[in-house]
Amino acid sequence: MRRKISSGCVSATLLALSAAASPALAVGLTESIEDALNFNHHGKNGAVKLDLNYRYENVDQDKGPGNPKTANANTARLRLGLLSPVFHGLQGYVEYEGNYVLQGDYNNGLGNKPEFSTIADPDVNELNQLWISYSGIPGTLIKGGRQRIKFDDDRFIGNVGWRQLETTFDSVLITHNSQALPGLIVNAGYIGNVSTFTGTTENINAPILNINYKVGNYGNLIGYGYWLDYTEQENYAKSNQTYGLRFDGKAKINDQLTALYTAEWSLQKDYQHGPTDYQADRINLMGGLNAFNLITVRGAMEQLNGFGANKRFITPLGTNHAFQGWADLFLVTPNDGIRDVFATLSASLDSGSLTLTGVFHDFHDDTGRIHYGKEWDFMAVKKFGKHYALLAKYAYYDADQFATDTQKIWLQVNVNF
Repeated sequence: MRRKISSGCVSATLLALSAAASPALAVGLTESIEDALNFNHHGKNGAVKLDLNYRYENVDQDKGPGNPKTANANTARLRLGLLSPVFHGLQGYVEYEGNYVLQGDYNNGLGNKPEFSTIADPDVNELNQLWISYSGIPGTLIKGGRQRIKFDDDRFIGNVGWRQLETTFDSVLITHNSQALPGLIVNAGYIGNVSTFTGTTENINAPILNINYKVGNYGNLIGYGYWLDYTEQENYAKSNQTYGLRFDGKAKINDQLTALYTAEWSLQKDYQHGPTDYQADRINLMGGLNAFNLITVRGAMEQLNGFGANKRFITPLGTNHAFQGWADLFLVTPNDGIRDVFATLSASLDSGSLTLTGVFHDFHDDTGRIHYGKEWDFMAVKKFGKHYALLAKYAYYDADQFATDTQKIWLQVNVNF
């Protein structure tokens, strides 16, 4: 396993980190920027949105199929948006997104340099969002156009927010907060196109439904149905219909301890253009404990069943990087399914401005007989007020009977207004 990072990459990263932590980010300057970008303090009269994200990423894989070279990427992503004032319940938003490659020794996910390992951050400029919303009906928001959609933990519908470019949806979404039954939120919509995190467009006919009910102080009971019909032949295998129930919440034990818990079951079947009849289940269980609002420990298991090619539980519209290890070896479920047993330890320090996280994963097929491998993940995030953040992140996948040993390193600076 090679462990080299070019000195130029390190120098550029250290320079960016030093700039982000410099005295120039003083409170007075930050307030001046806020005043300049927001047309009033709450943005009701419109605002300019800005998100600048610099990242260095290194991917180092042992010799395997294709003998990939170690990949290095220095990229800077800019999002710049304009939010209109609210006028008789109507509001609009337009947002540009561009990823600029400063060092491109990597396969960008579109096959440009197949001799390198993949870092799915291509050099792309695009219209990221363009939507109009209407809030003139009490308790209801109607939004149509290209927009970001995130449900629950982003497992099924998410924006793939970790990558430099995000996934957005050409869609109509109606969100209703029930006045007759407080605590009930209904999201119903339709997705017609997917603008992916690699800058491509996928055509789809997809009604979506997510119903969330707050059960007292114990948590949220969520029911959902997603009907994904991909209409281009190269994507037919991603078509599916999924139904599920989720209960997610926490309960205070005493002033120092809080119990955390999640229980979820999902059923997936073939749908419309799907090439193969199948049915597969997903089980997601988590139990944890938070102590003194400082330390959180979680133990969890997520299993996605698989019965061969095109007969496996998949989540093509989810933020899959957040699940089954940050090394991204399981973005697509293996033919034999996957059982991920994992533990997470996180600490919130320095009045919440510093977060340290460690995760250990143990991967098997859905029967437990085939051991895929193990993974260790670590991350540190330091925030400077509301608008500035530094991140360092590491993932190491130790292969057994799936893929190859993989190490990934990230260093990142983010400015967000």
